[in-house]
Amino acid sequence: MWLQKLSVLNFKNYSEAELIFSDSVNAFTGNNGAGKTNLLDAIHYLSLCKSYFNPIDSQQIMQGKDLFMIQGTFMKEDTDEVIYCGLKRNQKKKFKRNKKEYQRLADHIGLFPLVMISPNDISLIIEGSEERRKFIDNVISQTDSLYLDELINYNRSMMNRNALLRQIAVSGNYDAALMEIYDDQLVISGNKIFEKRKTFMEIFTGIFNKHYQYLSENAEKVELVYDSPLLQEDFATILSRNLERDRILERTSSGIHKDELNFSIHGMALKKFGSQGQQKSFLIALKLAQYTFLHQQKGFEPLLLLDDIFDKLDESRTTKLMKMVSDKDFGQIFITDTSRDRIENIFVKLDVPVNIIDIEKGNIAE
Repeated sequence: MWLQKLSVLNFKNYSEAELIFSDSVNAFTGNNGAGKTNLLDAIHYLSLCKSYFNPIDSQQIMQGKDLFMIQGTFMKEDTDEVIYCGLKRNQKKKFKRNKKEYQRLADHIGLFPLVMISPNDISLIIEGSEERRKFIDNVISQTDSLYLDELINYNRSMMNRNALLRQIAVSGNYDAALMEIYDDQLVISGNKIFEKRKTFMEIFTGIFNKHYQYLSENAEKVELVYDSPLLQEDFATILSRNLERDRILERTSSGIHKDELNFSIHGMALKKFGSQGQQKSFLIALKLAQYTFLHQQKGFEPLLLLDDIFDKLDESRTTKLMKMVSDKDFGQIFITDTSRDRIENIFVKLDVPVNIIDIEKGNIAE
């Protein structure tokens, strides 16, 4: 699978642009603020129906315009697949595959798998556990459509349970029958999500360790550990035991929505004790493991997007990374960098052809 062509209209800082890509390495070069990352984000939209950086679709529309449009042509199994995404202000986002509009965006997820590596990924380390759960969910959802449905069911059930807890606090009337229904719904979806997360992490951890040791040349010991309250106790018991606490807090205080992914280096928290270079290597290994997992599960190579990848990586790790992603196990790659010379030099040394596209303030410089 690879992306042949991309067209954008009124998307971020692009009034209009059309690009043709190579099926191997493509690089966007130009000064900071030129719009290199915006092109990666447009590609992300085509694969995952949303921006990688900003969840508010309307904010992707170019200032002063009323709509944005992104269209891409993928080659998949020797067949052209045209994907369209469009949004008019104050209207619902439209997403189409070969001119047929989706009724549910969830049905598109996983058809054109993608992995993005970006400086924004630091949020996986420094922010709260929600960011790390999103990472797990993103990977599994691209390989298992039923998982995404269970996440939707779980979140709906939890909203209902939390609304009931608030209602009980206001009225003082405890509806045991309704609470039991919501508990049962949470347990059914929660157990399915937990089992899939646990199975995923059993596979994923080994892949991650392999990638990190390659990047660091076995210089550092790192750990990636999945933690969930369901590892110690069954979900129904957890809900029952915490009911009084939940009534006081007026929300569901424990469950798979509190799962955590712990990162450590030499037995200590990566967030506190990892250098910038170590944190960057950890994140890259995490994303490369995501790529390998998707490749194994889907049976074809996902797209790989590398945004400003050379920042804070030493030359040794940069060279090893570029050598790895240029290997036969990787498919189409998109890279952004401020230095055209650096891109050219790296891939000349690797003897890998690269399609370089210069970007100047939202314009494509041929």
